[in-house]
Amino acid sequence: MVLKRDNFGSGGLFPPDAVAMKAEAQEAFDGLFARRPELSGIRKDVLSAFGMLVSAYAKGRKVLVCGNGGSAADAEHIVGELLNKFKRHRPLPPELAARLPPHLASKLEYPLAAVSLSSMTGVLTAAANDISWDLAFAQQALGLADEGDVLIAISTSGKSANCIAAAEAARAKGASVIAFTGAAPSPLAEVADVALAVPERETFKVQELHISLYHAICAALEAELR
Repeated sequence: MVLKRDNFGSGGLFPPDAVAMKAEAQEAFDGLFARRPELSGIRKDVLSAFGMLVSAYAKGRKVLVCGNGGSAADAEHIVGELLNKFKRHRPLPPELAARLPPHLASKLEYPLAAVSLSSMTGVLTAAANDISWDLAFAQQALGLADEGDVLIAISTSGKSANCIAAAEAARAKGASVIAFTGAAPSPLAEVADVALAVPERETFKVQELHISLYHAICAALEAELR
């Protein structure tokens, strides 16, 4: 897998109406909007979020993800698709493979760097106990986010105080923010660079659309960055 910037637009974002991407990446999004036509209304935002992620990875940056409850499980899910593999084998670049023992180089997958802030039990509970639960993700984001990284903050209501604080902390460190929310206007969407506000308001229905969204994005990233 070789990261190139040949197709990237100004500032690292794909122009929403003229997205240049590999055919297999395009197929991932075409399939998404065919299966979930209700998401067509946020197509421009989805493609902008995708462009932001491609740009970050092309620069050697990473993705941080946070959420609560079912959205915490979604954070873990996203990180699993990025760090390991999703739909395809990801061969290591030859220069990296050459530095590994052959039995590792032949089996390991090329990772897309990602961290779930929802899964670090020690620091999460320490920050919640010592500071407050509302700032537990923000404390991690302040320590882990670097300029050019991307934080994905997932909140079905868009009102989760710890996700909002994490977004604010990440932006202070120079990271960009993608919010996954429901349809209602929300403070999380307001602090995000791109808000993927799916057209549902009931929690489980929002989560169903979130899964479809991030599966398509992960599949497209894997195809684009090979």
